[in-house]
Amino acid sequence: MKPLALLRPSTISSSPSHSHSIQKPHLQIPRFRVSCSSTRSEQIKSEREEYKPGVIDDLLLNSFRKKLVQEVGLDSEMPGYDGMIELANALLMKGKTNSDTRDAAIRILVSFFPQPVLNLFRTLISPIAEGKLAAAMVARVTALTCQWLMGTCEVNSVGLPDGSSCQSGVFVERCKYLEESKCVGVCINTCRIPTQTFFKDYMGIPLLMEPNFSDYSCQFKFGVLPPLPEDDTIFKEPCLEICPTSRRRKEIARNSNMDHCPKT
Repeated sequence: MKPLALLRPSTISSSPSHSHSIQKPHLQIPRFRVSCSSTRSEQIKSEREEYKPGVIDDLLLNSFRKKLVQEVGLDSEMPGYDGMIELANALLMKGKTNSDTRDAAIRILVSFFPQPVLNLFRTLISPIAEGKLAAAMVARVTALTCQWLMGTCEVNSVGLPDGSSCQSGVFVERCKYLEESKCVGVCINTCRIPTQTFFKDYMGIPLLMEPNFSDYSCQFKFGVLPPLPEDDTIFKEPCLEICPTSRRRKEIARNSNMDHCPKT
C-alpha cells in the first residue's frame, strides 16, 4: 500500500506480517490533505460533559478501531480514542473521492450486524406503526450504546413528516467525534452521510442528522428523511474554528471563491 501524502503528520505503523523481530518502517499519515478555513468567530465556551466509558464501551471502541484498520490497511500508534480519530482521518484521506470514503464507512457499520438480522428488522419491524416503533427503538439503542463515540446524549421528541411527534430523536450534547476530529469533512463523510444511508438502506429507517458546527451538538431524527444532496446546506459549511490548518486556508481563501470546507 502506498503511503498517504498529507499535511499534518502523525505516525502510523504497518501491521507485522512475520513473527520474528524486524525493524518496521513507519509511514507519516497526516490528518488533512488540504488546508481549511473558517468564517466562524463565535467562541465555544461550554465544556463537553465527559462520558465515563465502561468495559462494554472499551470493547466497542476496540472493535470499531479494528474495522477501521481493515479499511485503511494500517494502524495508528496512538492508543484508544486518539488512535481511532487518527484512523478516521486516514480513512478520509485514503478515498479517491468522498463517495469512496462514505462507502468504506458504510461497510464498517454493516459489518457490526449479521445480514439476516438487518433483513428481518427491515422487513418485519420497520413497517410497524408506519415506522414509528422502529424509529423509537433505534433511538434508544443509539443513546444507550454510542456514548463512547459521541459523548453524553439522550432520547428526545422530534417532529415527524406527518405532523406528529415521536420519542425517536437523540440529542448529543457535544459530539466528541466531531470535536476531536476537528473537521467538517470527517463529520460529513465518515459519520453523517454513511450513518443516514445505513439506517435507510439496511434497516429501513429514515434518519436526518443535524450537527451544529458552532457548539458541536448533534440532533438525530429517526423517522425523518434527509434533504436531497443538492438541497443539503451542510455541504456549504465552512471549516471549523479549531481546524488545525484553518488559518493557512484563510489566507488562500482571500484569493479564491471557495468558502466551504474543501473536504465536503
